[in-house]
Amino acid sequence: MLRLIDRWRPGSEIRSWADGLTGERLTARRLNRLRGRGWFTLHAIQWASGADIDHLAIGPAGVFSINSKRHRGKVVWYGDAAITVNGAPTRHIAVSQSEARRVSRVLSRRCGVDVPVRPVISVVDAAKLTVKGANPPVLVLAVEHLDRVLSGLSPVLAPDQVARIYSAARDAETWIG
Repeated sequence: MLRLIDRWRPGSEIRSWADGLTGERLTARRLNRLRGRGWFTLHAIQWASGADIDHLAIGPAGVFSINSKRHRGKVVWYGDAAITVNGAPTRHIAVSQSEARRVSRVLSRRCGVDVPVRPVISVVDAAKLTVKGANPPVLVLAVEHLDRVLSGLSPVLAPDQVARIYSAARDAETWIG
């Protein structure tokens, strides 16, 4: 019994997985508020490797690959090229940029046109989030602002383009290659 309880202690693999899942669910709820305003969202899109894309938002403002990062009670700081959590550097920016490039390649190939994808990090439950920089390469937002910010961005896609990209993205065959 103590072994089972120990697996749920802070810092354990199971606790980390459960915290991550909670963050993804909160991000999904916030993104689902975009529905009905010309946006479509997909969650937990599986690559053939078994890895997944946390969230994909497709709407008038473009295509966004969104990673959920739950840092409960921690101080998160984002400059132009790095995110730190309680002062410790992370790989969040590099991972998000790499994922967005891969999603762009796959959707572009499937749609037959260039499909730019902007990386986003949804920060969940941080004690404080500070974002520095005029034009950061990755959009880093507190989860509670996610839907408002995305829906407030300037339109770049027509409704037929949004529908075409969404149709490709929701087809599981798109992500196998």
